[in-house]
This record gives sequence, C-alpha cells and structure tokens, in this order.
Amino acid sequence: MSKAYRATFKWLTGDVYHKLSAVFGALLIYQWIRCLGDYWWEETFTVVNGVLFVSAIAIVLIPSKLYSSFVQLLLLLAINAAYSGYVWVPFEGDKKHAADWINFLAVQVKQLSPIIWISLSVWAIYNIIVWMRNRRIFLITIVGLALLSLTFADSLLTPIYLWDEIAWIVFIGLGWLVASHFSAFKKRHPDNWEHLLEYPISLFLPILVIITLVMGAGLFVPSIKPLLTDPYTAWREARGEEVASFVGDKGVSSGILKSTGDSRSGYSRNDEQLGNGFKFDYSPVMTVTTTQRSYWRGETKALYNGGGWEESLLEKQEEPVPSIDSNQKLVTNGRPESAKVKRIEQTFTMVRKDKFPVLFGAGPIESVVEVNGNAQPLPRLDWLPSSWELRLPGRSSAYPKTYSIVSEVAVLDEASLQSGTATEPVKDLPSVYLQLPDELPQRVRDLAAEITKDAVTPYDKVKKLVSYLQLNFTYTNEPDLSKRKSADFVDGFLFEIKEGYCDYFSTALAVLTRATGIPSRWVKGYSPGSLPVDPEMMRMQGSSGVDINPEGAGTYTVRNADAHSWVEVYFEGYGWLPFEATAGFAYPYAAPEDAPLPIPEITAPAEADSSEPADSGFQFPVWLFAAAVSALVLCAAALRYRQIIAAWHRYKRGTTTVNERIVKDTNRLIRYGRKKGLDHHEYETVRETMSRWSTRLTFLHKEFHAVLAAFEKAMYSSQTMTQEEADQAAANMKIIRERLG
Repeated sequence: MSKAYRATFKWLTGDVYHKLSAVFGALLIYQWIRCLGDYWWEETFTVVNGVLFVSAIAIVLIPSKLYSSFVQLLLLLAINAAYSGYVWVPFEGDKKHAADWINFLAVQVKQLSPIIWISLSVWAIYNIIVWMRNRRIFLITIVGLALLSLTFADSLLTPIYLWDEIAWIVFIGLGWLVASHFSAFKKRHPDNWEHLLEYPISLFLPILVIITLVMGAGLFVPSIKPLLTDPYTAWREARGEEVASFVGDKGVSSGILKSTGDSRSGYSRNDEQLGNGFKFDYSPVMTVTTTQRSYWRGETKALYNGGGWEESLLEKQEEPVPSIDSNQKLVTNGRPESAKVKRIEQTFTMVRKDKFPVLFGAGPIESVVEVNGNAQPLPRLDWLPSSWELRLPGRSSAYPKTYSIVSEVAVLDEASLQSGTATEPVKDLPSVYLQLPDELPQRVRDLAAEITKDAVTPYDKVKKLVSYLQLNFTYTNEPDLSKRKSADFVDGFLFEIKEGYCDYFSTALAVLTRATGIPSRWVKGYSPGSLPVDPEMMRMQGSSGVDINPEGAGTYTVRNADAHSWVEVYFEGYGWLPFEATAGFAYPYAAPEDAPLPIPEITAPAEADSSEPADSGFQFPVWLFAAAVSALVLCAAALRYRQIIAAWHRYKRGTTTVNERIVKDTNRLIRYGRKKGLDHHEYETVRETMSRWSTRLTFLHKEFHAVLAAFEKAMYSSQTMTQEEADQAAANMKIIRERLG
C-alpha cells in the first residue's frame, strides 16, 4: 500500500465514524419523516429535508464542531427565510433597551413561524443523535423506536404503507451498528486496527455482502402466510371486521378494509354505501387558479339504491364525445341555449399523484384549453354531454399534472325561476332522475310534502327543502351511527341520526326533491378551497368594509378535507342548477350582471397586530440577514443570557394589556384554523368567521361562542378584562386547537 493511499485512508478513518454518523443520522430522520409528506405542508417537508442535508454536509466538511454548528444554524435560517417569503423589517425603538431588541427579533421570527420551530426541533434532535453516536445502547434504542413507531403507524393508525421506510431504517441501523463496532475496536486496539487497514477489501466486503443478503431476503423472497395471528387482527376479526392482508405483495392491500369510522376525508371512489364517519385530512390535493370562486365538479350519479349512489343504466350507456381537441366547443345537454351563463377560466395544478376518473371544473365545462402545458395534441379525453363529465379513459397512463379549461356556469336568476316555463312540470327528461327505491319509507315522502305544502313554484319548493335541512340538522364528521335503525340511508338520517356531513345532506335533498316530483341528481367533487392570506388586501377591506374581490378570483388550495357532494335540480326551460344543502356551506352562484353586489356590514376594524411586518419596500438580502441575526443571537446568548430572559419576562408582563393579548390570540387562532383547512375570507369579521366555523363544527360551538364573546368584549368594550377572563379564553382556544389537530 502506497504512502499517499495510507495517508488518505488514515485521514478518512481519523474521524470517519463522526462523518458516517452524520450521514446515518440524517438518513434515519429523513426516512422516518417521509411518512409525513402527505400530512405536512409541502414547504415544511422541503425545509426540514434541506436542513438535514446541509447539516450533514457541514459536519462532514467542517472539522470544528463549534464552527460546524454555527454554519448549520446560518443555513437553517437561510432556508427558512427563502421558503417563507421573508421581508426585512427595520428596527424601531431605543437601541439601548433589551425589550426593544427582543420585540425586533420577535417580528422577524414571526414571519418564519411555524416552520422555523419544526426545523429547529428536527435539527436539535439530529445533532443530539450524532452527539450520542458512541453509546451503542442509545443507537439501538433510537433505531428500535423508529422501527416500532413506523410499524405501529403502518399497521393500525394510517392508510399509508411504510414498507420501504421500514426496510431502509433496518439497513441504516445495521450499517450504523457495524460502524460503531469498528470505531470502538479502533480505540481499544489501535495496533490491530492498523493491521486490518492493510486489507480493506477483505475487511469491509463481507460486511456489505451480509447486509445486502439480509435486506434482499426481506425484500425479494416469497412471503408465506403467518402461523400466528397478532392480537390486533384477532380482535378485529372477532368483531366481524376484515383486516387488510399484506401477504404476498408487501404493501399493497389484498383486501378492502371495512370502514370503522377512522378513515380520512377525500374524494370517494365508491358511493354505493354512504354514511361512515371520517377524520379530516388537510393534505393538499391541487391548486386552482380561477376567475371566479366555484365548486369543482367531478362526477354525477342518478341511481339511489337506499344506501348510496350508483351509475344508472342510462349513464353507463351514455355516448361520449371522444378525443376532443383544444378549444373545441363541448355540447351541453340539459340546458337550453337561451339560458344565461357566465364564462369561468380555470387552471388546475395537481399536488398529489392520485389518479381520478375525471378532470374537475366549474360545471359544466365549455372547452379544454391545454393539458400539461400543451394545446396540441391533447391526451385522450371523453366528454359526456348529459352527465357533464370530462372523462379520462381508464387505459390512460397518467393523470395530467396541470390543465386549463373554460366553463360556462348557469347564472342564478330567481325572477326567471319563479315565472314562465320554470314553474311548469318537467317534460322529456329520463325518469331515472325521479327514481326512488320501492322500499323508501312513506314517512320520507310525507315529510317532503309537509315541508313544501305552502310553496308555489318548483324553485320555492327546493329552497324550502334546503332551508329545512340546513336549519334542523347538525354537521359532524363523526355521526352517531348507533342511533340508526332504518335500512334506508336517508330515512335513518332524517328521523334517527339527525346529524352528518355532506353526503347525508346532499342525498337527503336529492331524495326529498324527487319525492315532490322534481328531478335531481347527486354530484361529487370539491368545495372551493382556500385563498392565501394577503395582508395588504385585508387592510384594504378592513378600511372600507367592502370586498374588493367579490367574484373570488385567485389561486385556491384544495385539500382532501374539501372533498364534497351537492345536488343539481332540473327546471323546465332553465336546465340543471346546483343546490347546497349541507349546514354551514353556501354555493358560490354566478349572479346576473345587473344584480347589485352584496356589501358586507361595516364594522369597526380589528386593531392591527403590532408584530405584523411593516411594508418598508426594501428587500434585505436573505443570506446577510441570516448571518447577522445568527451572530447577534449567539453573542447575546453567551454574554447576556440571564438579562435577556429577565427582560423578556418583563416585556411579556408589562407591555401588553390583557385586552390586547386576547385580541392577538384570537387573530392567531383564526390563522391557525386557516392552516387546518377552515375557510376564512379576507373581508369577514371575526364574528362572521366564528359563527360559520361553529355551525360547521358543532362539537366546538360552545368554545367558539366563548372565544367570540371574549374577543368582542376585549376589542370593543371600554372595560378592562380580568386575568381570570383571559385565562378562560386561552383555555377555550387551547381546546379548539387540540380538537382541530
């Protein structure tokens, strides 16, 4: 072995275990958090992975632990600033007062929240793992806990499959333990280690072969049926429930799990049996850039089977318009040419890789502009003119990543709906849209007749049915199914359970309208989603009391929790018109051009949060700010740690009144609700937002009401709130945050 080779190899092995530990630790955490990719925001996932990467590189390349840690913190701040849209806010106050400096730093850090705290936590855990690398029992514990948590999540808690992550953690753990053994051997027997380095291939090759064989045995050998049944499976099977099997395909379920009420929200694949509860999943599905806020229509179904919805024979046999071209005018049946419509332009960008059977859009779609950035040629798309569905043939290889369409939505003209042909019985429409099961209980028909007995026109009847459902039934994602005795889904909802989510309300409306002789069909897709918060727009709206964006144009983030269903009702001479029956929801209709725009009630604007960044118009370089802040924080922590902590406590106690704190905490709660997928429009007052949320989330009605009362007293009353009232408001906010997840 040459001297140069020995010198190089010796330099590498001098601290190679520290460097390997940095790599192993980063890979271990990366594999563990991969399962959170669909639950975290995309920015959070990107920032955390970036922090792990730059931290590992810094440890490998920088020998000094102190300098390495300093560089890691600088890069962590730079990554967070780059992905949070950070804007520099100048210092205001007395430079001699520590409290002013703390307030200055709080304003900067607030722009980075909450991702900065997540990435700092991951970075701290990562460095602790690397620091404890020489304690083998610690490594075994960390790897074991990672395996146990992923195995538990894969088996019981989530619908995701984590086989690859588990396999990689096993591989990383084995490699790390081998490296730990050699590091300890080198320290105890340096002479023998020098001798072993004479034969590196014979030393390391057998280890690599053994680890590879172990991993290969787990990944590629045929699986066999387990000889013993685990307690969880035995318990589920004893209750008559089917448990997914992974025998033979390692991660692709060979059975269908029976819903037990713990499934997550999302676009349904099978609607034949509706009614089980679910948990809200706020992971994003797509973004929609649109000229008007709307519901994003997917599929429609007309056959009610007593438990859910199926495609009728008429729908299955509908002749499609095949292989449509870019900007081709699509035929729309079920709407006369004289009907008033409004054009809406939309661009959909998919975030998830799910494949849907249809392309979504404000219904009905008038033309397809481009798919995946290409206008010509378009992929194979079939248009169903009666169902208003833009179908993606099953043999297509992939769902489009992005597509642009134009829709022509019906204008809600109540004057036309209450006069002329719209008041006459429907003619020449397939009878399937009036179909009801023979087993439908008579009390459902009687209820429909009772609700609509005073209504004159079909439109008035539908409005009365909608009002009845929204006012007399409660929205919940976890209805009490033990109350249901009826075999019919709608009958059980109307007379027994009396609570539910969109599928309950929409199906009930469709059945009740048919029971009164009005044609209807069931539709599923997504509600609009949420717009990003624009502080400047909020200030403008707060100062004028008028919505400067009445049509809701913008880019919406649509999440799994926005999956929704509603109803379309047919009126003679007018066509299909959407209706929303779910409590707490409202369909964003297109209004006639001559209709006056709704003007919200003008209320006193909430006091601006003093910690919000001022618009200085000056963009400070991110890397320079990160370096300056890091240096300042480290110097302050080293020189004036106790004084800073004391000043911080004095600042928290002395510069903010109880009333101001309640107002700020309420605004933070609203921002938290937005991040959890709850709708909040920029022009809304706190009362409007809280009222709608409490209507939708009835299990938090008491807490929302208490928070609203405390906010309005703190904001608009001349009285000074007591500390006890503030503590009670904080307790209610904590309950809301915990229940939202």
